[in-house]
Amino acid sequence: MRRMDNRLVKLAAVALMAVAEGAAQEAQSSRRRIVISIPDRKLALVEDGRVVKIFRTAVGAPKSPSPTGTFTIMNRIPNPTWYTPGKIVGPGAENPLGTRWLGLSLKGFGIHGTNIPRSIGRAKSHGCIRMRNRDVEELFEMVRAGDVVELHGERTEELARIFDSASAPAEFRQIADARPPAPENF
Repeated sequence: MRRMDNRLVKLAAVALMAVAEGAAQEAQSSRRRIVISIPDRKLALVEDGRVVKIFRTAVGAPKSPSPTGTFTIMNRIPNPTWYTPGKIVGPGAENPLGTRWLGLSLKGFGIHGTNIPRSIGRAKSHGCIRMRNRDVEELFEMVRAGDVVELHGERTEELARIFDSASAPAEFRQIADARPPAPENF
């Protein structure tokens, strides 16, 4: 009988730990998410329903559009190496991925820096979400593998609330208002 009690206690403890771990992971992933508006060419970090920070981005060009849907961050790589058929570019100023890579659950797609900062605010990438290196470095420190990434191809009421100037954090409004419009031809 005593042996049976010990087994039940151990079984209950393992079950309780599994439930607690699952709840912790679910709470973690539901608290923080990245919301990307392809039409606005902006990315917002949202935590506990509150916009923490908004960043300008570059999105996929018309011939290589950014995917839409809900994904997760699978890996975080500082100073990534870029691989393309016939060419490998290590970390450094010439690397098209910039200084950070946040790989998504959709193979081959991610959020990364750039060696062409003038492309930010435009539809110029091969489908990935590009950010200025300083911005992706900041975001990199704020997110973890497993965080949700939502890529929206159309404007919704939620996106309007997140990205319209009136609801954006004051820090962003000041920066956005101070930036001159980007030149149309580059």
